Amino acid sequence: MLNVCLENVRQVQPLIHNITNYVTVNDCANILLAVGAAPIMADDIAEVADITTICGGLNLNIGTLNERTIAAMLQAGQTANQLKHPVLLDPVGVGASALRTTTAEQLLREVQFTVIRGNISEIKMLALGAGSVRGVDADLADQLTPANQAQVMAFAQKFSQQTGAIIVITGPTDVIASGEKVALVQNGVATMAQITGSGCMLSALLTACVTANPQDVFAASVMGVALMGLAGERAEVKRVAQQAGNASFRNFLIDEIGLITPEILAAGARYELY
Repeated sequence: MLNVCLENVRQVQPLIHNITNYVTVNDCANILLAVGAAPIMADDIAEVADITTICGGLNLNIGTLNERTIAAMLQAGQTANQLKHPVLLDPVGVGASALRTTTAEQLLREVQFTVIRGNISEIKMLALGAGSVRGVDADLADQLTPANQAQVMAFAQKFSQQTGAIIVITGPTDVIASGEKVALVQNGVATMAQITGSGCMLSALLTACVTANPQDVFAASVMGVALMGLAGERAEVKRVAQQAGNASFRNFLIDEIGLITPEILAAGARYELY
C-alpha cells in the first residue's frame, strides 16, 4: 500500500503551493524536490488565486502570521476548495497567541481541509479550545502514552468526523485518523525534534503525498508520516557514523527522502492499522 503511494508521488510530480512560515521555507521547498514533487512559495493576495489554480495542492502553515498572509491563506484556501484541490493546515503554535488561535479558527470555518497536521497540544486546541500549549512544542502532559492511546485515537477520529479532514497528530508515536480508521506509526528518532522545521517539512511532504494519491488520502497520509520517520532513522545512522551534528542531520534527512525507494519504505515502515 505505502510503496504504491510513494511511486505515485514520483510519477505525478505534483506542484505544491505553500504559504508557510519564513523560518523553514527553504527546507519545505527542498523536501518537496527530494520526494519528487515541486514547490511554489507565493503569499501575496494579488497572485495566490492564480498560483493555486496552476498547482495540485495547497499547504497552509500559520507559523509566522501577519495580516497580509492571513488574507492570502483564506483566498488561496477558498480557491483550492473551488477547484477541489487538497488543502493541508499546519496550525503551528495555535493557542500561544490570540492571533494564531483566531486565525486557525477562521481558517477552519472558511476552508475545507483535506489534512490537519499538528502535535497533540495543537490539535487539542483546535478541537476543544483548551489544552496546554508551550510555544510550538507539545506540552509533556499531552504526550501520547500507552495509558491514553485509546482515548487519543478516539479523539482524533471524532475530530476527523467533525472536520472532514484526515487528522495527523505527530509525536514519538504518530496518529493518523479518518472517521473510519486509525493508524499508529512508530518510525522516527528523537533528533528530529532537535532541528527547526521537521514538522513544517512533514506538512509540505504530506501535501504532495495526498495530492498524488486522491483515491486514498488516508493511505497517502500514513505513507508520508512513515516516510518522514524512516528518513529520520536513516539520517541518524549517517549522523552518528560521521560524528556530525544537528545541521548535518537536517541535510541527511532531506537526502534520505530522495534516496528511499518504494521497496525500502515497504520494508522499513512500522505502523499498525485499527
